[in-house]
This record gives sequence, structure tokens and C-alpha cells, in this order.
Amino acid sequence: MTQPGRPVVFVHGLWLHASSWGPWLELFQEAGYAPTAPGWPGDPDTVEESRRDPSRVAGKGIDDVVNHYAQIIRGLGAPPVVIGHSFGGLVAQKLLGMGLASAAVALDPAQIRGVLPLPLAQLKSAFPVLSNPFNYRKAVSQTLKQFFFGFGNALTEQESNALHAKYHIPAPGKPLFEAAFANLFPNTPAKVNTKAVRGPLLITGGGKDHTVPEVVSRSAYKLYRKAPSVTDYKVFPDRGHSLTVDSGWKEVAGESLSWLRGKGL
Repeated sequence: MTQPGRPVVFVHGLWLHASSWGPWLELFQEAGYAPTAPGWPGDPDTVEESRRDPSRVAGKGIDDVVNHYAQIIRGLGAPPVVIGHSFGGLVAQKLLGMGLASAAVALDPAQIRGVLPLPLAQLKSAFPVLSNPFNYRKAVSQTLKQFFFGFGNALTEQESNALHAKYHIPAPGKPLFEAAFANLFPNTPAKVNTKAVRGPLLITGGGKDHTVPEVVSRSAYKLYRKAPSVTDYKVFPDRGHSLTVDSGWKEVAGESLSWLRGKGL
């Protein structure tokens, strides 16, 4: 009888639907894993449903998302590899630090407590949400122009617009506020246990990323310098925040697979 593959849980970030992991699921399944890509709490099954009813995700914060995926993971037969993008990368780090994952890949992850750089591009990307305190409890959409700046700036405008049409959904504003003020509150939900004894972690940075500039990813990596467990860092110098969904996604997925295999996973 064929043994089931190692489980892999994919966690999306703000403004992308879980279906954006579709090509990754196929690739990882072909590689012998047992992948799944559950949505955030309240996420409908389709992009269209998500756009019709943004209220389903409004008010959801980092803790809500972490607890949601923790419950899913506890129902699996073995601790999975968790692969997250953007805020999904922050969630992946938290789950790994909690001992719920065998390994994690944090792709251009949202800033955790202790990360100090705040580049202008990141401020500009987050400003449409953070500029209105009422967005804390709302779900907010990105215009084509905002998506192009935050996600698609390393692409042609045509490809960026196509990704927006295919995968973009309204996202809760609360996680952005929690991350933006993380260094002011010791018990912030954006705090990660960087000194935990845990499985290996890979953090990536995108050299052209506006939403999570590479210096932010690198700063997160440096917070793990005294960690007793393996932490690696990989830069994709010509990639923006769309690196998991654009035409170059396979390079990022392939590097993730190679890293997992190199760790015996």
C-alpha cells in the first residue's frame, strides 16, 4: 500500500485567494507531497463569492488566522510543512514556533515584532488601509493601480491586471494594523518565538518587492541569529510581491522544493 506523502499546508496572504496556490498544489503533489491550501477563516470557496461578501473576513486578525490553521493542522496525521506568503509567511513562522509544523517556508513574510526597517515603498503600499482607522474592522479591496504598485511592479501592467482579475479579493485591515504597531505592544499577535526549538525555516526576500521590501525580510531573518534551529535565507533579486502567482512562480516553488529536500523533508 502506498504511503501518503508528507502533508504541506499553504497559507495565502492579504488580497489573494487560496486558489492562487493551485499551480503549487499540482507541483507538490507530483513531487510526492500531500498538499492543501485552506482559506483564511471566513474565506469563501471562490474569488467571486469573496468579492460579493467582504464582510465574511472583516475584523479577522492574526490570532484568528493562526488559530484557524492550528485547528486544521491538528486534524492532520502528521505535522506538516507550512508554506506561507506575505501575512501567510508570518502565520507560518508562528505555527512553526508553536511546534505545529515540521518545517516552514516564509515567502516575503509580513513584518514580525522586532523588525525595525520601514521603507517608503512599504508605507506607500499600506497607506490606503492604514490611513483610515475605520479600516481596522473592515475588509478592504485594492484598485488595479494599488495592486500594480504593491504586487505587480516587477511585471508588465497587463500581467498585473490579469492577476488582479483572477485572484484578488478583499482583505481584512486588522492584520496590517497589528503588524504596523507590533513594536509598540509586547504581546502583539505579530510576535513570533524566534528562539524556539523547532524544524527548519526558510525566509525569502524579493529584491523588487514593495509590499515587503527585501530589507524587511532580511531583518526578520536576522532575528533568528541566536535560534537553536536551522534558519536559511534566499533572495530573488528581480521579483516583486507577486512572486508566488506570476509567470515566474515555478522558480520560487522549485527553490522551495529543493530546500525541503535538502533538509530531508
